[in-house]
Amino acid sequence: MNNNLSKLTAALMIGAASLVPATAAFAQEPGDGKTIRMAQADWDTGWFQAEIYKQMFEDLGYTVTGPMTLGASAFYQAVSQGDVDLWVNGWFPLHRTYESTFEGKAKVDGAVAKGGALQGYLVDKAAIDEFDIKTLDDFKRDEVKKAFDRNGDGKADLVACPPGWGCELTISKHMEEFDLGDDINPIKAGYSASMADAIAAYQNGEHILFYTWTPNWTVDQLSPGKDVMWIEVPQKEGVDLPAPAKGLKTCVADPCYMGFVANDIVPVVNDEFLADNPAVDALLKEVSIPLPDIFAQNSAMNNGDDDVQAQATKWIKDNQDEVNSWLEAARAAAN
Repeated sequence: MNNNLSKLTAALMIGAASLVPATAAFAQEPGDGKTIRMAQADWDTGWFQAEIYKQMFEDLGYTVTGPMTLGASAFYQAVSQGDVDLWVNGWFPLHRTYESTFEGKAKVDGAVAKGGALQGYLVDKAAIDEFDIKTLDDFKRDEVKKAFDRNGDGKADLVACPPGWGCELTISKHMEEFDLGDDINPIKAGYSASMADAIAAYQNGEHILFYTWTPNWTVDQLSPGKDVMWIEVPQKEGVDLPAPAKGLKTCVADPCYMGFVANDIVPVVNDEFLADNPAVDALLKEVSIPLPDIFAQNSAMNNGDDDVQAQATKWIKDNQDEVNSWLEAARAAAN
């Protein structure tokens, strides 16, 4: 009799379970059954941000492929064609040069970090003191060119940007606008390797000229105000310059005409993908990552800790309450 009662109880339980909606037992995430084809920049200082976003997309149930590493030009072409869905490594206004490629097909959505992303040219402090260097025009002086000529071609060597980067276009424009083609040799090889070579030269007592941006590991290795100083681009009639940075004590002048504006680091997303994924749209509008946190990770990576996945996981855990609020906003937008 007890055996029959057990069978009856089991049958009732199975029947009751069949009446419970599946969503009550298993809450569906907005990304279930969907894929995000993600890209990341070919400058490694942007990989940390990309990994943080990737892990949050996965928390929303999305399958994320990549991130595929692309240069800026290749990314904006790919996102405009729908070959990739997004990246979080846009730099604006620097990347406005690509707007004609993606306008009407993709757009900026939210911001990883607003403002504060400085760019410009730096010179070792010893050279600034020795040669009284203020602007790029000072590299037209023979004694300055000679002091910065490391390959013997008669020009000052400048660590610049690889072809296809937005900064490479701006640097080339500066070389033309300020008639520096016979005076400065922009090195366009791999940036990290070129900077490592420049840092080694500095440590050997040589003078160096380089372009960089912040946040970046370079300003951890070569501290502005101590090891190096920002210099200005010349103020020349007929050449429109971005507004100068003010209150920058690590520049040779205040205000400081750096030749670049402070940028926002932003996601750029394919329009059709965004329309189909309101949860992604909401998440992108919510998220922000403090610049000091990016700077700290970039420094750790340059010092040999290259486990970006673990670094992103730790960052999310350390900021879990805020991350949870972002994810809940994304889930609410999908309902």
